[in-house]
Amino acid sequence: MHKIGLFFGLLLLFSIAACESVPPTHEQTPEIVLEAALEATAESAPTETPSTEKTSEANTEPTPQEVPLPTETPADTANEPTAEATSPPDGSIPESTPESTPESTPESTPESTPPTLPPAGNPNGKCAIPTEAQTEDTSKPTTVVGTGTPQSCTSDAFVNAVAKGGIITFNCGPNPMTLTLTRTAKIFNDKGPKIVIDGGNKITLSGDGKHRILYQNTCDQQQKWTTSHCQNQDHPQLTVQNITFIKGNAKNLDPYGGGAIFVRGGRFKIINARFFNNLCDDTGPDVGGAAVRTLSQYNNLPVYVVNSTFGGRTDLGNVCSNGGGLSSIGVSYTVINSLFSHNRAIGNGANPAKAGTPGGGSGGAIYNDGNTFTLSLCGVHIHNNTANEGGGAIFFVSNDRSGKLIIQDSLLENNPSKGFETKGYPGIFVLANGPPQITNSTLK
Repeated sequence: MHKIGLFFGLLLLFSIAACESVPPTHEQTPEIVLEAALEATAESAPTETPSTEKTSEANTEPTPQEVPLPTETPADTANEPTAEATSPPDGSIPESTPESTPESTPESTPESTPPTLPPAGNPNGKCAIPTEAQTEDTSKPTTVVGTGTPQSCTSDAFVNAVAKGGIITFNCGPNPMTLTLTRTAKIFNDKGPKIVIDGGNKITLSGDGKHRILYQNTCDQQQKWTTSHCQNQDHPQLTVQNITFIKGNAKNLDPYGGGAIFVRGGRFKIINARFFNNLCDDTGPDVGGAAVRTLSQYNNLPVYVVNSTFGGRTDLGNVCSNGGGLSSIGVSYTVINSLFSHNRAIGNGANPAKAGTPGGGSGGAIYNDGNTFTLSLCGVHIHNNTANEGGGAIFFVSNDRSGKLIIQDSLLENNPSKGFETKGYPGIFVLANGPPQITNSTLK
């Protein structure tokens, strides 16, 4: 009996010791797991910034459009904004993030976020837009490039759509994106008659620094002759709208000029578009149009440029021998509510080229040459463009003195002409039918 009692006593002591040596375990409920995960996320994630500061954009992964463009060392950054942030899908410029905001993280510093690209157009331009210069209806597209994802929007898909003609829109997903071309998109003259390319304010077309982006030429037999007078026919009628063109390159091409877009013949208009870092030949007396070059418009009707931006920031300017933004021979431009800045004409020797020079260097923003044509500006801001020779802002030469230069409700400022300009008209060299017609505008 004493032995049995002793056995159970020892057994009880061993059980108590075992319980004290093993810590109790508890199964975690889903609520406890979620709470722990939220705590861990809160410790590792940046603190949410109040919505009024709009700084959360800087911590998002950049969309393809927002990858920083190659930049050159800014030469005149004193007047440039220093705050940088990721561009929201609507194209607006977000408020800059205060440096002293305690919630800011290393990811939101200017060094690690892509710079905001300038919006389309001059925000201070208030001029009326003629009916024929309005955007085209694209509600019934001929071709939709893409099937809803960025991967479906390829160079070949776009080039083939342009060759087909008609109305072209894009379905590349909800975010802005850059479509990089591996070859130039060329318009065939027997398509249309209207050719409309509408980027929906989401699409950037890039020439990748290697290619001209878009080409129309009614006198190019490879693109099909459709009349016996290719230099004066009413089709194709090309419109580019709600779209951006970057890094087009027309160096060493024939026909020359038009880094982003070259148009000869038919009709052409540009609406709500942006042009950044486009190039054409560095020298030559008549080569021009880093962004756009036009020739031979039907019945001398004007090319409309509406609510568009050429350059817009020190590192985004378009550069060519002449005409960093626009260039033409014998073609009229009507430019409305648009912005030109930091474009450069880098040729030297002017036109005709001085002995011993390659020629060029005129019209930092706009280069017009020929006989009877009109350059009309309304609601336009032209600033900080440069020309090695004449016309830091505008080079306008009507050889038979029948052309007209008209400037209304516009501001032209700080456009140095390093060689020559017309006295009393800063940034302009003009030979026309009388002096420029200037109304409610400032030149300085």
